[in-house]
Amino acid sequence: MSTNPCADQLLIALAPPRRIAAISHYSQEADESSIPLDVARRYRGIAGTAEEVIALKPDLVLASSFTPNDTLAAYRRLGLKVLLLDSPTTIAASREQIRTVAAALGERVAGDALIARIDGAVAAAAPKGAARPSALLFISGNLASGGPTLLGEMLGRAGFGDSGRAFGLTQSTPLSVERLLAHPPQVILDPDPGSRTASLRREILGKAGYRVVEARFPRALINCGGPTIADAMTRLAAIRAKVVR
Repeated sequence: MSTNPCADQLLIALAPPRRIAAISHYSQEADESSIPLDVARRYRGIAGTAEEVIALKPDLVLASSFTPNDTLAAYRRLGLKVLLLDSPTTIAASREQIRTVAAALGERVAGDALIARIDGAVAAAAPKGAARPSALLFISGNLASGGPTLLGEMLGRAGFGDSGRAFGLTQSTPLSVERLLAHPPQVILDPDPGSRTASLRREILGKAGYRVVEARFPRALINCGGPTIADAMTRLAAIRAKVVR
C-alpha cells in the first residue's frame, strides 16, 4: 500500500491491481491526484494513520519522507516493511526512485518499461530548432515555479527557457502580477487559465501591451515526478510546437 499521492501513482504504475491493498485518499481528490480519478477510485483509500495501515497488514508500505516519526515507529514496531520515498528534483533521480520501488515490489520488468516510456517521451520532446521561448509555470493562483526543480528541468528538456530565473525563483514562490510586468514571459503555463487570478493577470498584461501565449498545463502533471514525467513532456512538446512555428 501507499500513503501519499506520489507513492500512489508509482504503486499503481508498477504493481498489478490484485497486489494493491490501499492508496492514500488524496489521490481520490481532483486537486491532489496525479492519477485519473476513475482509476484511483477503484482502490481503497486511506488517510495513512498507523491504525489503518496496521489493520490491513501489508507486505510493504510506500511512505513519504515527511511521514511523522511516531507513525513510522508504529509501523516498524509491528514488523511492517517500510520504504520511504523523497520528492525527486531531477529526471535522473525519478528514474532511480522507480528502480528502487520496482525492486522492492519485485516488479523490475515493469520498472524498466516505465523508465523506457519516460525516456522515450523526453527524447521525443527534444526541440528540433534553436528557439527557446521563455516560459513561466504557475502551480496554482499566483504560485509560480522556478529554479533547479524537476519542473524546471522538464521545461528545459522541452525547449523552453525558464522565466522563473528572471525573478530569482528557486522553488515554488508567490509571484505578483506587478513583478510579472517587469519580465513578462513569452508563454505562461497554468493549470486553470479560467481562474480569477489568471483572468486578472491576462487583463493586466494585455493592457500593458504584452502578448503572452497562455496554455493549460493540468495540475495532475505538476504534483509528482515518476510516471507523470512522460505525460508532462508530451504536453510541453505540444505547447512548444504551437508557439514555435
